[in-house]
Amino acid sequence: MHDLAQEPSITRRYEIRIRGQIGDELASYVGNMTAEVLPVETVLRGDVADQAALHGMLDHVQSLGLELIEIRLLATEPGSERRAGSR
Repeated sequence: MHDLAQEPSITRRYEIRIRGQIGDELASYVGNMTAEVLPVETVLRGDVADQAALHGMLDHVQSLGLELIEIRLLATEPGSERRAGSR
């Protein structure tokens, strides 16, 4: 079994879909995300430092009363992943 807790911290890019329309200002409040507002949903995209940060962001989405539709880890090219805290 693969233990994610043993992996080094790697920043990953996520796409999060939320029902309804929210703007960039609220998107940045949820996390360091950009927002694409569509007719029936908002798509947030951005880097998330680790699983704890992802869960914190999702807790925040829930606390704002937003309905979560989907979370997707976006594909990265081999070797393009960045370690958290590195530039």
